[in-house]
Amino acid sequence: MAYSEAQVLAGGLAHIPIIVGIFGFIQKFILNKTNPNKQTKKSSAQIKEPLSKPSLAKTIKKPDHSNVPVNTYRPKTPFLGKVTENYSLLSDGAIGRVNHITFDLSGGDPLLKYVEGQSIGIIPAGEDAKGKPHKIRLYSIASTRHGDNFKGNTVSLCVRQLQYEKDGETIDGVCSTYLCNISPGEKVKITGPVGKEMLLPDQEDANIIMLATGTGIAPMRAYLRRMFEPTEREKNNWSFKGKAWLFMGAPKTANLLYDDDFERYKSKFPENMRYTKAISREQKNTKGGRMYIQDKVLEHAEEIFALIENPKTHIYLCGLKGMEPGIDEAMSKAASTKGLNWSELRPQLKKEGRWHVETY
Repeated sequence: MAYSEAQVLAGGLAHIPIIVGIFGFIQKFILNKTNPNKQTKKSSAQIKEPLSKPSLAKTIKKPDHSNVPVNTYRPKTPFLGKVTENYSLLSDGAIGRVNHITFDLSGGDPLLKYVEGQSIGIIPAGEDAKGKPHKIRLYSIASTRHGDNFKGNTVSLCVRQLQYEKDGETIDGVCSTYLCNISPGEKVKITGPVGKEMLLPDQEDANIIMLATGTGIAPMRAYLRRMFEPTEREKNNWSFKGKAWLFMGAPKTANLLYDDDFERYKSKFPENMRYTKAISREQKNTKGGRMYIQDKVLEHAEEIFALIENPKTHIYLCGLKGMEPGIDEAMSKAASTKGLNWSELRPQLKKEGRWHVETY
């Protein structure tokens, strides 16, 4: 997943976690316990019922990300990573161009370490039209901390070549085209890692709902490898025991990324892994229109909200920013069937650190 220059110039602020403490609630709870006869300004009729059944404030533990590495390498002093592989992720008949690219991090002093859910920066070679170095672009990491080779010295990206029309001319994205065209053996300027918004919870029995479109699958691929790849499970001091549910959106079956891997995980871990696909140009929704990821969310609304009521359930959303309104609408409809108000529930989930969004 790539980010715009504005996001990068903001210093990666979009990656800062939106986790807010719930100490105010706890303080009121304690005061009420110690002063049971104290009168309040609101009558009982004015007091709202909680949005969800569990008393989440009592069960949520604020995650500690203090040891997560950040900005080991900065734009002025980037690390030179050598490309070890660069291959297409698409099948025949797919739309566009998407590549899986891996870089060797060996020799770094210090080593560029990262965890699942973070991003790295890429500085394209060459200069812009004004003769200045190209600006940095951020990409979500598609590999686990152990890398695709499980040796802890590589990092992988999932990159879609950006193309758009302007004044009747096709414009190629600078960094995405540079990466998709790069050959093994070439060296690339890498910065980072950055980001703590999309990190996995520590609980092994957490439930992880993942909503992804296109290259937004990058962090999800890292999560699922950590959870279900046999060698990863052997190396980790963390054994996933919860439910992982991936909703993947693509225009055509040929555009599904890492599909074989996900099908394999689902086959080997049927009690822990679910995989739901929304293929817009091949499937129809209930109204006869194209099937998008939000349509699949509506189809499974009851199951999704049953999971959300569990305080150990986290939702991750990654992909094009345009997917957010559709997901919000679907979640609003789904919430209403449970007697909940999504416009109030979503901020609550954010405060609890259970709603993770990274769109571009």
